[in-house]
Amino acid sequence: MNPTDALYTTHLPGAHHWSLRMRRGTTLTLSAREADSNVGLLCYNPENLLERLNLPDTLKAQHTFKLTEGHCLYSDMGRIFASITADSLGWHDSVGGNLLAQHMTEKSWQPRRYQQAHNDWTLSGHDAFLVELAKYGLGRRDMAANLNLFSRVKSDAEGKLEYVAGHCQPGAEVTLRFEMDTLVLLHTCPHPLDPSADYPRRGVDIALGTAPAPSKDDACYRSRPENARGFENNRLYHLGL
Repeated sequence: MNPTDALYTTHLPGAHHWSLRMRRGTTLTLSAREADSNVGLLCYNPENLLERLNLPDTLKAQHTFKLTEGHCLYSDMGRIFASITADSLGWHDSVGGNLLAQHMTEKSWQPRRYQQAHNDWTLSGHDAFLVELAKYGLGRRDMAANLNLFSRVKSDAEGKLEYVAGHCQPGAEVTLRFEMDTLVLLHTCPHPLDPSADYPRRGVDIALGTAPAPSKDDACYRSRPENARGFENNRLYHLGL
């Protein structure tokens, strides 16, 4: 997104977290400033917080292991939270999971608490999400499998997942168009498989805008027959409001 077209812009530094209720018809564009950036993402229905992002259904419905332009993010109620309408990378990790405190210990990333290091603390993605979830009365049991934007993993012959370094380069962008009101949680903590010797701090730029309602010729609507049904589920949901 051209910054001049955005209704709001901000920067989310590395090792930070953020959340916002995105309205139906709004867009969220994330831009990487540095190589190997990672943005963890979760989605919830702000009108019914029991409805949340379901990555297994998202992958199964669209017959894919990766997510990119033309794909949709599904809730566990078969509705579409958001569509990926633009993507310069072609692959976002849907299976790598979230950074835990134990991962930092295993990597010898020096743990630093906020009380001692302030903004230079080392925060896990898991704990970052817990902070944001608490703002809405949610907790550990409400955590779902998260999407890792900008990151890519591959599997070897034994099925072991491996982080693909260099997949994200400065300037990489991805845009989500929201198909229903969505509570979005983000963090910029490292990917759990990131092999960096030191705890990396890589921020992203955020731009919010609007988009016209999708038609039946929309690329995300047409990419899979299942997506057409997902959009119909959304239409029925909004008729009932």
